[in-house]
Amino acid sequence: MFAVIKTGGKQYRVVPDDVLEVGKIEGEVGSIVQLNEVLVVGGDTPVLGVPTVAGASVAVEVLDHKRGPKVIAFKKRRRKNSRRKRGYRDEITVLRVSEILTDNAKPTKGPRPKKEKVAKEPAAEAAE
Repeated sequence: MFAVIKTGGKQYRVVPDDVLEVGKIEGEVGSIVQLNEVLVVGGDTPVLGVPTVAGASVAVEVLDHKRGPKVIAFKKRRRKNSRRKRGYRDEITVLRVSEILTDNAKPTKGPRPKKEKVAKEPAAEAAE
């Protein structure tokens, strides 16, 4: 099953366990957020929305908030000694699709547990 969602003025085709980067959305890292603008729900019998599918949503887990690559806007007017340099970085949210929901269903899966970091033994103890 797949879905086409709309967020941040862009459209994304998603399936469960997809990881995608979208424009910044509200939500704490590790929480589950529902995206309600679902344009298409596909599978054995695809459902097209007019403009969105009624009662459909996509549950996603917020993995990280970060900034995108630096974009430089440089303008120069030749022979006029005129230059302008501006730069910016987009705010990005990294999401993992947990499930695609229909018929106004609530998410059944919670956030995945974080992996514990294993501390390595010091080399001095290993030599003895």
